[in-house]
Amino acid sequence: MSPYQWVIVALAAFLNALDGYDVLAMAFTATSVTEEFGLTGSQLGWLLSSGLIGMAVGALAFGPFADRFGRRRMLMAALTVNALGLFLSAVAGSALELGMWRIVTGLGVGGILATVTVLTSEYSNNRYRGMAVSIYTAGYGLGATLGGMGATALIPAFGWRSVFLTGGLLTVISIVLVLLLVPESVDYLRTRRPANAQRELARIVRWLRIQGPVELGSAPETNGPQKSSVGQLLGRRYRSTTLLLWCSFFLIMFGFYFANSWTPRLLVESGMSEQQGIIGGLMLTMGGTFGSLLYGALTTKWNSRLTLIAFTVLSAATLVLFITTTSIPALAFSAGVLVGMLINGCIAGLYTVTPQAYDSSVRTTGVGWGIGVGRVGAILAPILVGALLDAGWTPTALYMGVSAVVVFAALALFKLRLGAGAPPEAVPGSGALPERQPESEPAGQAGR
Repeated sequence: MSPYQWVIVALAAFLNALDGYDVLAMAFTATSVTEEFGLTGSQLGWLLSSGLIGMAVGALAFGPFADRFGRRRMLMAALTVNALGLFLSAVAGSALELGMWRIVTGLGVGGILATVTVLTSEYSNNRYRGMAVSIYTAGYGLGATLGGMGATALIPAFGWRSVFLTGGLLTVISIVLVLLLVPESVDYLRTRRPANAQRELARIVRWLRIQGPVELGSAPETNGPQKSSVGQLLGRRYRSTTLLLWCSFFLIMFGFYFANSWTPRLLVESGMSEQQGIIGGLMLTMGGTFGSLLYGALTTKWNSRLTLIAFTVLSAATLVLFITTTSIPALAFSAGVLVGMLINGCIAGLYTVTPQAYDSSVRTTGVGWGIGVGRVGAILAPILVGALLDAGWTPTALYMGVSAVVVFAALALFKLRLGAGAPPEAVPGSGALPERQPESEPAGQAGR
């Protein structure tokens, strides 16, 4: 991979760090917002969920538009919507207004995730694709951690609104960086062939230091009326792949948000102190970033789907280990780090595997709808677990139940078969960019 490809990966990680900051901004400011607007616990719960609702809708909506109008263009639009939602959140005059602007912010975040995931995958080569997507995914935990540290300094000095204002300003900076540094998807230029396609391809070739010309080739053949991109996901070619990926996204996101939302409270319910419960939650967060990078490192040697299956099975096992060792805090905290590493590695794995399942014409739609369906699981997890806790379920029973849910995700991934639409250089003769060649090698000599 050329240095410029790694620049794209680094910028993608920065965007995901902003997403981590944006998504948890409401959690950072929950206490101050509750005091200012006099919120009940239920009202605060809806505010915390509003961003996730927006993310689900944004991922579903932006994906098809990105496949039709361009991934870079839709990324710019999503970032603009995100910045607008953050700035409006900073001036909200009521809880209702704040909830509306959190939904707008979530719409932008969902669009960013759908488009950046595909661009990162497409601008990475076969060997380092898993590593690149994992670096991008690890940005979320970094943004959430640094955002929490920043919020503790901003809120006492400038109030809770400064957290949203800072997020908006950082998003404006990211818009400028994307405008200057991120090119359009090569596969989009080939399949949709906009008016400036050949000029854009030539610019990308220069930036990536690829030797030899890259031509558009012939236009793709069409036979009769074409289905919408969403319709193609459930057509005969992709139906099985799509349903298995949706199932995996839903179940893994359910487990991920259960662990991240309920761990501090359930540790207290199981006999730990409140401080120990908070430490247990932090152990999951701390392990998360390393888990994404570990998954990526392993995929440079092993198959990305099989590595994801292994992470999923081990996540289910460590969830049980975590909750059954609370009588030995040191062991439980160590297990918590493993839970965070493995469940976050599963998210990185889904983001790596899904773009490989679809061809360019529906790739962003496939990723976006996978993320959107996953967010439904993310929204339901806190609500369902709360209802089961009220019904008398013990923390151990809840963790074991969620462990079983994650095992079903592993079964879905085991049945999944990739290859229908692997990213560019994985398909010989696809007309995509050739591999970058060493300076000393004559042009045209290297294989795909």
